[in-house]
Amino acid sequence: MSRKIIIDTDPGQDDAVAILLALASPEELDVLGIVTVAGNVELNQTTRNALQTVELSGRTDVPVYAGCARPMRQPLITAKYVHGDTGLDGPDLPAPQMKAEEQHGVDFIIEALRSNPANTVTLCTLGPLTNIGMAFVKAPDIVERVERIVMMGGAYFEVGNTTPAAEFNIYVDPEAADLVMRSGVPITLATLDVTHKVLTTKDHLEQIRAIGKRAATATVEMLDFFERFDREKYGWDGGPLHDPCVIAWLLKPELFGGRDINVEIETGSELTRGMTVADYWGIMDKPANVHFLDSVDATGFFALLAQRLERLP
Repeated sequence: MSRKIIIDTDPGQDDAVAILLALASPEELDVLGIVTVAGNVELNQTTRNALQTVELSGRTDVPVYAGCARPMRQPLITAKYVHGDTGLDGPDLPAPQMKAEEQHGVDFIIEALRSNPANTVTLCTLGPLTNIGMAFVKAPDIVERVERIVMMGGAYFEVGNTTPAAEFNIYVDPEAADLVMRSGVPITLATLDVTHKVLTTKDHLEQIRAIGKRAATATVEMLDFFERFDREKYGWDGGPLHDPCVIAWLLKPELFGGRDINVEIETGSELTRGMTVADYWGIMDKPANVHFLDSVDATGFFALLAQRLERLP
């Protein structure tokens, strides 16, 4: 039986690849809807990008909802310097024919969690956690109904990619991240410590390019653009596929290693605001609230991605 998921996202090239991976895996994942949030680019653009990605997959049965246009307490910070002005720079995708649903994304999340049996819906968060935080504040009854949150965000060994202390998804809305981390919902966290080990090397991209289909070709065009920033910044052989780790963990958790630890989010300090305070070594003796991913079989990951992209048009 397929697992019911909601994808909460701010596409972003790597978000788009994560969405394609999920939509190419209907036997395992029943995508109830895709909810957009402001993050990598502004909300109107992340929503357009989600619609374009759904159309690229051929899965136009999956609805898209627009969520929150700004973080809970602070002005929006985008990552156009990484993803380009559209967030999906690289391929020349046609304007979407689909339209976003009229219902607000936060209300869709609440309704989906209330209308499905408790502990049967997993939230897959690929961007800032504003929509999830707002849903939990607006409808506290849904918190105990969430099966699990599988989240891309944070770091321990890699520390930060947006400030010296903070990873982008957490830094954009630390208050929402703090609220979610303290919610009591089981969380799997794909941090920079694992995503920085999944690099779009030349061989991996050629593996996808060889598929020759429209969705796979667009994926390579996205990643050719996306990787330039990290190649330049870190001197790596490719860019890290952050968000697809969320979907890959759901499909093949055996590709990943990790440990159960306590994680808290810093919201007060000007210097370390948005830091993922991960008690990796159990120093504080606090109860674990997160399954913290820190290792991955990158070859197996890209084999899975190529296999699923081959299914798409």
